[in-house]
Amino acid sequence: MKSKAAVLFEVGQKLEVCEVDVADPQPGEVRVRMVAGGVCHSDLHVMTGHLVAPVPAVLGHEGAGVVHDVGAGVTSVKPGDHVIPLWRLSCGECEYCTGGRPALCAIGTEIRWSGRLADGTSRFSLDGRELKHFAGVSTFSNYTVVPEKAILKIPADIPLERAALLGCAVITGVGAVINASQVRPGRTVAVFGTGGVGVNVVQGAVLAGAEKIIAVDLMASRLEEARNFGATHLVNPADGDPVEQIRALTGGRGVDYSFEVIGLPLTMRQSYDCLAKRGVAMIVGITPTTAEVTVSSLSLVYEERVLTGSLYGSAAPKTDIPRLIDLYRAGSLKLDELLTRSYPLEEINEAYADLESGATLRSVVTF
Repeated sequence: MKSKAAVLFEVGQKLEVCEVDVADPQPGEVRVRMVAGGVCHSDLHVMTGHLVAPVPAVLGHEGAGVVHDVGAGVTSVKPGDHVIPLWRLSCGECEYCTGGRPALCAIGTEIRWSGRLADGTSRFSLDGRELKHFAGVSTFSNYTVVPEKAILKIPADIPLERAALLGCAVITGVGAVINASQVRPGRTVAVFGTGGVGVNVVQGAVLAGAEKIIAVDLMASRLEEARNFGATHLVNPADGDPVEQIRALTGGRGVDYSFEVIGLPLTMRQSYDCLAKRGVAMIVGITPTTAEVTVSSLSLVYEERVLTGSLYGSAAPKTDIPRLIDLYRAGSLKLDELLTRSYPLEEINEAYADLESGATLRSVVTF
């Protein structure tokens, strides 16, 4: 089958939209006609070399679509079903899957690094040349093939452009608060970085009942977006040391929880330094593989602070995303406000330029 797709041929280049071949789904696989693919920083990090991934590859890891056909043995979905691809395949049986942390499953990690599906081959090619899968889902293609275990059926009444955002931005941000940190009602929270994932951390803090939610960003427009999503206080580092500003807002005490959603060692350290005693700094942003962050070892002991991280919202997507859909239906989760703009696939590089400039909060490409 022919499909229009956005391909990264070499690190440092822009994406090229071209016609590729998509093979039929093998046993246990599902071919999906994508409707929308989310424009996320993680793909941009691969394009710039910030994140390492095998190339040439069809990028995209956030999206939603409709099942086109299925391979032998597939029982959970059928043609016509609306679905969200899940970018961390999990086996369902290992200690991490059964322990409620399927994103840490070794199978998903292997597919992420190899760029091939579980049988060691790819379903994408161009003029006979193999193209790799990205994160096992490659949502920047009109048609993609995904393992059945990495597919979630969703209700048909949820707009697919909105549903696409649930697969990464929303579950990563909200999950970091609810699952990883387990923020308790009445606590104080700081969020460093209020882009598409950061405002979902803010949403998660609202859902958790946090009493004070401090948004930190250098862009005034992003801070206003954070206010719209529930931030109670805004801090711009251009106005002075953000750690000092946060401590001033908390009577010198510091916050109970902080979330770094940028991916810079500097802001990771600031997110740790603004903690109260027994505070938890949760790292969500992705740094280059060689980056490191250092903290005072005495503060770990004498103040019992915690520095840790969260992958994919530390979520169990097949149970957590349906709950997020329920919250959206109830009006408690903002999806309509999160989607800033839609672009045709042919304008995907413009979409990423707008993401870098801060012109969009969260956008999708459509097919």
